[in-house]
Amino acid sequence: MLIRLEQKNDYREVENLTREAFWNVYRPGCTEHYVLNQFRTNPDFIPELDFVMEEDGRIIGHVMFSKAELILDDGTRRPSWTFGPISIHPAYKRKGYGLKLLQYALGKARELGVGFLCMEGNIGFYRHAGFGLASKLGVHYHAEPRDAEVPYFLAQELIPGWLGGSEATYGPPKGYFVADEHPEAFEAYDSTFPQKEKAFQEGQLPQFCQSCGMPLTSVDDCGTNADGSMNFDYCKYCYKDGRFLQDCTMDEMIEHCAQFVDEVNKQMPKPLTSEEYKQMMRGFFPMLRRWRKSSLT
Repeated sequence: MLIRLEQKNDYREVENLTREAFWNVYRPGCTEHYVLNQFRTNPDFIPELDFVMEEDGRIIGHVMFSKAELILDDGTRRPSWTFGPISIHPAYKRKGYGLKLLQYALGKARELGVGFLCMEGNIGFYRHAGFGLASKLGVHYHAEPRDAEVPYFLAQELIPGWLGGSEATYGPPKGYFVADEHPEAFEAYDSTFPQKEKAFQEGQLPQFCQSCGMPLTSVDDCGTNADGSMNFDYCKYCYKDGRFLQDCTMDEMIEHCAQFVDEVNKQMPKPLTSEEYKQMMRGFFPMLRRWRKSSLT
């Protein structure tokens, strides 16, 4: 087994590896290979922490690191870091390779002065590499309530005392959303790889319509593309034959969705009023693909 820095002539092989590793794991299809493709030219990318793992001369794993930022409660900004995607070829998963790659990379990161890491992942795996719930360290996730114990938001102090006991809020680097911000470019890029079938599978993260927030649980919920194929990003009530069925603003969509509060309340532990539901959507909708670009301008 060999772990080394990624080289330019590895790029396509590593991107294909990443696509194979993530396909249908967290959502139908995946975008992680495009994130990697675009991130290498991002100023937050750290080339000194961009590693591949080889076994018998074949690349079977990869991990990259990125600069990030914490916003302390007093408004000051503090450097932080994150990593991912981390990929292991499906044939080598659950054999300890991923943990070996990550532990090696964390050691190199510590040597370079990386003091604090935040990331999103499964604590069942990442706790073996020293990660715990970020909320236990006083770090909150930007997209969740401040008092929430977010099970997928993890952190680790590589240099003890780095955070100094301060509370802070973290948001992933903007480069991680490149596929959402440039969907046409992503689709064109993904089409250069062998065709694979997208599918809903057990264990995926909850999927939501990227226009109205409706849960997507099966192909019966999904809209359609111009060629009649399934669109896994938008529901059938928002998107059909490659176009949106409503020409509206984000605020107008929120008003439209508010009329279904009684249906939403069937899934809620505590019923919401219409105004409470609108307020919840105002926090949630700017993260949806259809509205993300407009909410950032």
